[in-house]
Amino acid sequence: MNKIGLISGDGNLPINIGTILKANNFDVTYLLLKSIKNKEIYKNEKYFIIDIISIKKIINILKKNNIQKIIFAGSLRRPSISDLGFDLETIKLAKKLFLEKKGDNNLLISIKNYFQSKGFIFFNWTKYCSELFSVDENISSIKPSKLAKLNFAKSKLIYKYFKKIDVGQSMIIQNQLVLGLEAIEGTDKLIERCSHYKRKGDKGIIVKFSKKNQSSIIDIPLIGLDTIKAIKSFNYEGIFLEKNKCLIIDKKEVINYANKNKIFISSMDLN
Repeated sequence: MNKIGLISGDGNLPINIGTILKANNFDVTYLLLKSIKNKEIYKNEKYFIIDIISIKKIINILKKNNIQKIIFAGSLRRPSISDLGFDLETIKLAKKLFLEKKGDNNLLISIKNYFQSKGFIFFNWTKYCSELFSVDENISSIKPSKLAKLNFAKSKLIYKYFKKIDVGQSMIIQNQLVLGLEAIEGTDKLIERCSHYKRKGDKGIIVKFSKKNQSSIIDIPLIGLDTIKAIKSFNYEGIFLEKNKCLIIDKKEVINYANKNKIFISSMDLN
């Protein structure tokens, strides 16, 4: 069966994945979270509107449409105890998954295990979408300076320890000093926050990476145009991505913007 159910949060990643899979003769149905802001990009697609607090409805839609293989993609807000309207199936799941104070990676793995227990298969879409990933060492035509490479060498030392805890996926280094490690705020906010700590010297770099044992199907580090614009706004030299592990949303547009604004995008091994 070539049917795929793509449970879609905010951003362009779901539509990018779906477009590539359709070109590879997969039958893609989007299940759009009702909270997402970009529903208009799906107007010519086959889709259903769903609510994350109604797991039963999601499962019913998948079963009625004979969809066994599923994908989670795009950003979403984690439900809280203040949310109303949980159905019985979601209430059963809530204590263990959504409401526990656990890291995002463990949470997503638990969700994956839950859907698998219901007979669904998480489809490995990544092997069809290699063009979305950080593959080439020099992704932009702009290359990192010697000072940027020294900062990257420093980041590798920090990464050995930071990757082991389920906290964040980015860090910022300037003058071979750590300005910040990503926590709950996300990469773009980290870029803004650390701009206040910059000193005289080099412009500083961002490093984006995967966490230890991070799922390669449902929780992949990514950047998009907003990230590169933040790098421009706060005057950093560029960004290193972990090779083959990071997604670049709207890749051509991101690269064009980086080149025009003299920002490097590079992928490197961190191990």
